[in-house]
Amino acid sequence: MQVGYARTSTVEQQAGLDAQERDLRAAGCKKLFTEQLSSVAAERPALEQALAFLRETDLLVVTKPDRLARSTADLLSIVESLKTRGIGLRILSMGGAELDTRSPTSTLMLTMLAAIGQFERELMLERQREGIQRAVEAGKYKGRAPTARRKAGVVRKLKADGLSAIEIAERAGISRASVYRLLA
Repeated sequence: MQVGYARTSTVEQQAGLDAQERDLRAAGCKKLFTEQLSSVAAERPALEQALAFLRETDLLVVTKPDRLARSTADLLSIVESLKTRGIGLRILSMGGAELDTRSPTSTLMLTMLAAIGQFERELMLERQREGIQRAVEAGKYKGRAPTARRKAGVVRKLKADGLSAIEIAERAGISRASVYRLLA
């Protein structure tokens, strides 16, 4: 049985999720697992359900490797876990080609492409950090406005009213540590 897994990082990407579902159904998937959350989330419940659902000789199908894994290591770990259970992985869109890990050549290609993808991401993040640093130096980027500092007056008033740090934190919607910092 072919089992599809589709994921987008945010709920605003509904069109992307719809496109993945369409492609997975067209590829012959009888069962789909979908979710809309970042791959860096600690848990991905739909992926966990899909992996638990799969049985020997099944095929997990995804549109692209970044929909499945966080990194090259994560992807290879998933592929190895599936392989030991007798389950294959099929990736529909790999630069116009399709990969199926039941073939040694596809496994090799997947490993190389995943490593290149991770390398590109790390380069992009490095360029982003450099750009932010230049903007900071030029005085054009100040970062996110501190939330707690904007509530300093409220915190002081609540403290004057005799509330504890925990109560102040709850009412002001900030952490207890922020309350202590503002009152120091």
